[in-house]
Amino acid sequence: MCGIAGWIDFSRDLINSKDIINKMTGTLVRRGPDAQGIYLRENVCLMHRRLIVIDPENGIQPMTIKKGDASYTIVYNGELYNTKELRDELIKFGYCFKGHSDTEVLLTAYVHWGEMCLEKLNGIYAFGVWNDESKTLFLARDRMGVKPLFVYSYPDGIIFGSELKTLLANPLVRPRVDNDGLKEIFLLGPGRTSGKGVIKGVTELKPAEFLTFEQKTGVQVRRYWSLKAFEHTDDVKTTIEKTRFLITDAVKRQLVSDVPLCCFLSGGLDSSIISKIASDEYLSDNKGRLHTYSVNYVDNKKYFEKSVFQPDSDEEYIELMVNDIGSQHHEVLLDNEYLEKYLDEAVLARDLPGMADVDSSLLMFCREIKKEFTVAVSGECADEIFGGYPWYHNKEILFKETFPWSHSLELRLGILKRGLLTDGEEYVKQQYSDTVNATDTLPGEGEFEVRMRQMFMLNLNWFMQTLLDRKDKMSMYSGLEVRVPFCDHRLVEYAYNMPWSIKALNGREKGIVREAMKGILPDEIIWRKKSPYPKTHNPKYLKAVKIRLQNILNDSSSPLVQIVDKQKVQEIIDSGGKALSSPWYGQLMTGPQLMAYLIQVDSWMRAYNIEIV
Repeated sequence: MCGIAGWIDFSRDLINSKDIINKMTGTLVRRGPDAQGIYLRENVCLMHRRLIVIDPENGIQPMTIKKGDASYTIVYNGELYNTKELRDELIKFGYCFKGHSDTEVLLTAYVHWGEMCLEKLNGIYAFGVWNDESKTLFLARDRMGVKPLFVYSYPDGIIFGSELKTLLANPLVRPRVDNDGLKEIFLLGPGRTSGKGVIKGVTELKPAEFLTFEQKTGVQVRRYWSLKAFEHTDDVKTTIEKTRFLITDAVKRQLVSDVPLCCFLSGGLDSSIISKIASDEYLSDNKGRLHTYSVNYVDNKKYFEKSVFQPDSDEEYIELMVNDIGSQHHEVLLDNEYLEKYLDEAVLARDLPGMADVDSSLLMFCREIKKEFTVAVSGECADEIFGGYPWYHNKEILFKETFPWSHSLELRLGILKRGLLTDGEEYVKQQYSDTVNATDTLPGEGEFEVRMRQMFMLNLNWFMQTLLDRKDKMSMYSGLEVRVPFCDHRLVEYAYNMPWSIKALNGREKGIVREAMKGILPDEIIWRKKSPYPKTHNPKYLKAVKIRLQNILNDSSSPLVQIVDKQKVQEIIDSGGKALSSPWYGQLMTGPQLMAYLIQVDSWMRAYNIEIV
């Protein structure tokens, strides 16, 4: 895993822009703390910061391969999980390899197949290849959008990078936010419309898109993969077996590493599956005991209150799994006061307001893990593809024509100064409709099955993207690579076409997954009710964010004060967030998190010198 960037400009000599190039590269140090590489020619600069995971000696980037008169240079952030198969296939075509890095295999695959190589890749990636003969840039992003890639184009030039801050380090990209950008922050945030970069003029390459740039034709973007509806012909028994195989195969593929690897373990179904498979693999390969990590907060057990979204705490289930797999377990205990203080750093990691303390806690968690490990494996994204969230099962929410995790637009508009945004309701409705209308269905499918497909796409393109963005930014800011096996596109394709009656087998959320893991996991884990990522319940945190937000509200120079309705925000502070009629975003962002989100908006606008235009 790494950080990448590039700058192509046919109208200037970039060799004279080394100060800007160094600033851009410097923004990626946390993503790639181990090594730096720069490919610099008159009109082309490719930048790379490396986090060494595979083949330290032969995976150095930027990497160049020559074929005939053409010279191809790659910068790549990601991991291929079918490297061996691709290498074996390419060897049959006469190619030779210096090492065992996936970078060399990916570049060779592009040299041989061109853009068609994307159809063969199983992995997470964002990469750019420069063809020195044709003077063409090729950019691509993985199918699920696990790895980020931002782009800013202008006449005769293009700038790209793994993070927004990388683009903003170039003076051609100004930190300006227009009306649409504000809508993204306040009406959809911390979610974000696919392809939107919030900063004016900045886009993000969408999942499963590739881009070509050359002087004559400029920027051209195309999609190379999308979810298609097919008839599910497997019976229940076969579906159980295939689900088990796909999950197990995805996890095993993602255990490859030349550096220490561990697993997140919350005691929930998804992380327990991954930890069990990983532990079994470690034992069979004589790699010793697997290390597992969980996160908690000081005095959380004392203040924990059951809810529909969080029915029980994790501790007893973690202990059960640790005893079952024999892992070397580590509990990271987070201090509530630091949770508030890290809100600012989480903004710097994400380059945008995020999931408040849900972000800052993951940042702190990853930072602790990085002290001992470079790679971790996480159970994220199973709920999106297998219907684990409550809104999949609540018919009152299911058929509402809005985002199920954020359906109180009145609340969102109400905290802003009147007249600040134009056409806010229409903007949100359009984003929702675009996703629903693009959902592929089968002729003759009933209303319920069509809606479940639409919910799948809403979760895949929106809620999952928010969590993937959080995961990537918080972990990579800590120099930690986190892999997500449930994002394997084969598993996603299979789950998309699974009838709801099978997916929710036995009337349970993720019923098919539970059935597939019978006899592999303890029954207590298999039948445990879903419990989300743990958040703090300590009143110290609520007190800290109330004081912080009040201080911001009292500061006339605050950029937040210029755009919010002070009276509405004051009501939220005075009620401790209980004035909210519904959660701000999903299960985890309620009153305290909304206050923290507003703190992050203020922090972001100050840190990035955001100009509203």
